[in-house]
Amino acid sequence: MTQYMDFEKPLAEIEGKAEELRALARANEEADLTDEAAALDAKAAQLLIDLYKDLTPWRKCQVARHPERPHCRDYIDALFTEYTPLAGDRNFADDLAVMGGLARFNDQPVMVIGHEKGSNTKARIAHNFGMARPEGYRKAIRLMEMAGRFGLPVVTLVDTAGAYPGKGAEERGQSEAIARSTEMCLKIGVPLISIIIGEGGSGGAVAFATANRVAMLEHSVYSVISPEGCASILWKDAEKMREAAEALRLTAQNLKELAVVDKIIPEPLGGAHRNADAAFEAVRGALSDMLAELDGKDAAALIKDRRQKFLDIGSKGLAA
Repeated sequence: MTQYMDFEKPLAEIEGKAEELRALARANEEADLTDEAAALDAKAAQLLIDLYKDLTPWRKCQVARHPERPHCRDYIDALFTEYTPLAGDRNFADDLAVMGGLARFNDQPVMVIGHEKGSNTKARIAHNFGMARPEGYRKAIRLMEMAGRFGLPVVTLVDTAGAYPGKGAEERGQSEAIARSTEMCLKIGVPLISIIIGEGGSGGAVAFATANRVAMLEHSVYSVISPEGCASILWKDAEKMREAAEALRLTAQNLKELAVVDKIIPEPLGGAHRNADAAFEAVRGALSDMLAELDGKDAAALIKDRRQKFLDIGSKGLAA
């Protein structure tokens, strides 16, 4: 059953009525309700177009967080073959909020790393809702080092509200682990491509997304803080999250304009959760293109390209 967001309530009512008519027709073969159900389907289809034609930043946040939105595990299963997971940071533990391993993309060997939120209550708790602890970032560092040693492109799939801020995480060096992961992103001599598939929250996302090419799904978000957190700090009122979302410029469209990201990957109408297969194919095409752009570049050129990309962010117009 589709889970509807609050702004989709009118759509839920129409689609619900259409389904009721179909159920009634199945129960009573003499009832001819085909035309009525088709009319409601057409009305719902047009309403879906209207709703998603111009989503506000806060509504995009809601879509990016939708519980049925495909997660890292789903993209790995759909896009990669021969995936071999690698676990642990060789120091403290294995953090299930971060998954990664060796795989093939279009038969090309790669290292894939991502945040995994989990798809049901039990899995979300096990994966800590995609919020990594220090051992998760240290696992990512280990996998990136391995990729550099064997000359494998690295693909990261970002989907986190941010790094886990718990006491234990801080005691084990959360800030240092994030900084080291970001540093590793900057210095590995292989192509590094990052795709924000849902939420890209704060340093927890930057630690995976300091890449040669950064892409965002159309309805994903990427920001230094959540709208609720921003509203709590600025206005002492988390309910002002809509205003905060506007101010944060966190949408893919905002960030492409600001040159923070390189590519926007279109989503199926209604978001990736409504047609996961179409979303997977869109990501496959974008990832193929970005890998092709970086193919043949040597380590020095890749490192220079990556560093310059981030040095240039925000510099437009400063010289004038």
